[in-house]
Amino acid sequence: MSFRDLNISEERLAAVEALGWTEPTPIQRKAIPEALRGVDVVGIAQTGTGKTASFMIPALERLEVGKGTQVLALCPTRELAQQVADDTEALAKGTNVRVQAIFGGVKYGPQVKALDEGFEVLVATPGRFIDHIQQGRGDLSEVRFLILDEADRMLDMGFRPQIEQVLRKVPANRQTMLFSATMPHGVHDLALRITREAIWVEAAREGTTAEGITEVFYSVKPEKKPDLLVHLLEDPAWDQVLVFTRTKAGADVLEARLQRKGVSTDVMHANRAMKERTRALDRFATGDVRVLVATDIAQRGLDVEGISHVVNYDVPLDPEDYVHRIGRTGRAGATGTAVTFVTAADLGAMKTLERKLERTVERVHLPEYDYAGTPRTEDRTASTRGRSTRSPHGMGSRSASDLSPEELAALLNFGD
Repeated sequence: MSFRDLNISEERLAAVEALGWTEPTPIQRKAIPEALRGVDVVGIAQTGTGKTASFMIPALERLEVGKGTQVLALCPTRELAQQVADDTEALAKGTNVRVQAIFGGVKYGPQVKALDEGFEVLVATPGRFIDHIQQGRGDLSEVRFLILDEADRMLDMGFRPQIEQVLRKVPANRQTMLFSATMPHGVHDLALRITREAIWVEAAREGTTAEGITEVFYSVKPEKKPDLLVHLLEDPAWDQVLVFTRTKAGADVLEARLQRKGVSTDVMHANRAMKERTRALDRFATGDVRVLVATDIAQRGLDVEGISHVVNYDVPLDPEDYVHRIGRTGRAGATGTAVTFVTAADLGAMKTLERKLERTVERVHLPEYDYAGTPRTEDRTASTRGRSTRSPHGMGSRSASDLSPEELAALLNFGD
């Protein structure tokens, strides 16, 4: 199937061609035809599968220029809102459709102008948007398309009250499109309540990762994590690397350490000003820096082509977070490698993660960094793209009786 088979306009086809898209993704093939009919749509698809075009192409096809704000898209984070707005502008190329991203951390001026003039498309985070609404800005009476993107994340972040406020402001006679990578109970209830006889479309089983992603767990002592990362970065195949840390302070410390080792690195987390975060993302996307260290602020909505490796420097506490993090690589049919550093303290979380994923992830032991001290007779070392070869390191002069209880337990638990 081609985009032309979706029966979209010539100007939209030209915009799609300019973006370099050759054929629609599975979620686009399923969602766009239904949305073009004007029915409500609930879409479930993993990250990196083209959800933005799935809801924005139908909206752009049916709005009327100069008729006020007709498309309101809510997103959980500033980065995702900006990404959706940028994609929308690209899809609207050649038309007079005006698009504005509305989120906190930046000046009010352009946002106030867009609200006062009734830009056709507004892409907003709930907090800043409600701030404007409470100050009497914006006319939502002409909104015909309400879009909730990454709805599960918005509820996780506590935006339900703001979403409810928006729902009270927009017309009841509208088309609603709700898209999410997962469909937990709260999102399912919300979808049923705010849509009318919606068509539900799904591009992949909930909680699955994209094809083309090689997953590897590295056994590591906590104090050896920075050294292991530097060692892995010696491989030139690690050319565009996104590293997730659990804390903002940890991200700053790791950035400084990598820079001292001569690795071009930037950092992105909520304590950084929006200008700094935008600059970091731009530098990473253009290849000016090789490594971007980030907290979970980047696990959704960060759409950068060509990320070769994602590193979970800290094991995610939630299996769904793991899925979204590693989904930053292997996007739109590309391949990539997802690496997770696992310490002895992470064994329980690792087992829970594998149980939720319903698969066992390959283990890699490197003697210099392994928390168990020395690996087993048959062990694995990673190659340039995360695939492995066998390497007989052996036990050396140590026998099982020489190992501490902790080391022995680690060897028994962190195995294939």
